Amino acid sequence: MNRATSLILVSGLFLLTSPARAASVVFDFDGGPLHAQTPLTQVAGGITAQFTATGQGYSIQPADVLGFTPAGMSGYVLYPNSVFASDLSIAFDQPLTGISMLFAPEEYATDSSATLQLTAYSGASPVGSSTASASPPGTWPTGTLLFSSAQPFDHVVVHYLAPPPTGGDYGPIFMIDNVAVVAIPEPSTITLGGFGLILLGLALRRRTMGCEASLAPEGTGEPARI
Repeated sequence: MNRATSLILVSGLFLLTSPARAASVVFDFDGGPLHAQTPLTQVAGGITAQFTATGQGYSIQPADVLGFTPAGMSGYVLYPNSVFASDLSIAFDQPLTGISMLFAPEEYATDSSATLQLTAYSGASPVGSSTASASPPGTWPTGTLLFSSAQPFDHVVVHYLAPPPTGGDYGPIFMIDNVAVVAIPEPSTITLGGFGLILLGLALRRRTMGCEASLAPEGTGEPARI
C-alpha cells in the first residue's frame, strides 16, 4: 500500500472515530432586509434563526438610528419598535452549546446600568440562564450576554430583568447585534465523509494491487523488473 493510499485510509478512520466538532457562526443582521420586523428569519453559516418577540417587537435598523452608534455595534442591528418592554425570543434549527450577543439598553448618562437575562431552553425545558449589565454605564452603553452549556439547547429568551440600581433617565428596552452561536454539527456529516475517504482508499489500494499483478511475469510471484 503506497503512502497516499495509507493517508486516505487513516484520514477516513479519524473522521469516523472523532467526535463532532462545534462550529461558530454570527448573525449580524447586515444582510437585512432593512426595517423588517419580528417575526423574522435570519440565516448564517447554514443555521436558521427565527426571531419573535412579545409586545410590539423589534425591527432591523441602522446601528446609528439614534444619531450615534453604540460601542461595538455596526451596520444593522435589531432595534425595539416601542418604548415598552419586549422579550426577544430566538429559535434555532440546530442544537447549540453556546451563545453570545451585544446589547445596549436605553439609558442616558446613568451611573449604573440595567440587568438583562438570557434563558436557554431545549424544547419546553429550561437548560439554564445568565445575566449581564453594561459596563461602564452611560448613554446606550453596551454589554455582552453569554451562555454556554454541556447540555444542548435550541432557543433562548432575552428579558429586561431590572433597571439601573441607581435610577436615572432610562427605558426598559434594548437593541442587540452580533448574535454568535456555537452549533453541534450533525454526526452523519462526519460519518459520511469518513466512509467516503475509506472507500476511496480501498479503491486506490485495489488499483495498485491490480497494476502490480499485471506486471508480474507468468510463473513467478515477483513483479517484473523495469
